[in-house]
Amino acid sequence: MNWEMLSAIGQLAAVLIGIPSLIYLAIQIRNQNKESQRVAANMLIAHWTDFRKSISDNADLAAIHLRGLQSFEDLNPVEKLRFGSALGRIFVLSEGLYLFYLDGSLASDLWKTFEQTTADLIAYPGAQAWWATRKHWHTSKFRTLVDDIIAERRKPTLYERYTERTQKSET
Repeated sequence: MNWEMLSAIGQLAAVLIGIPSLIYLAIQIRNQNKESQRVAANMLIAHWTDFRKSISDNADLAAIHLRGLQSFEDLNPVEKLRFGSALGRIFVLSEGLYLFYLDGSLASDLWKTFEQTTADLIAYPGAQAWWATRKHWHTSKFRTLVDDIIAERRKPTLYERYTERTQKSET
């Protein structure tokens, strides 16, 4: 054997060893990226739960939330700020989850539960009035989603039994 033949064999061996290593590396990077996306989606879900807990743990905020859904304009400035901040939080979380869904990092079934909650909230006139003043804070994809939900003109039902009781107890 001459040096050229040994060199060719060495190069062939390097390729045969290198290709599986590159494939393994690509698989590891892809799995790591998916795991990072799952962790980020799980963080958003945890924040969603924290948001819901904040409303259930704070009677004043819950009352503002229920009144604000009916009419954003009827809230005083401090209540508008609290209501808008709470809605802002939930819509930022919903948008993040929506973008993970579009990216394939969030299962369709799981996204549908968050989409339904978003749709239930934005069906209320107070939430729609708030949205009109803040939708520019969101991506065009999410704005389109929410605007399409509003265009469906769904009847608000999420808190109807709660607001009816609140209104009856106030009279």
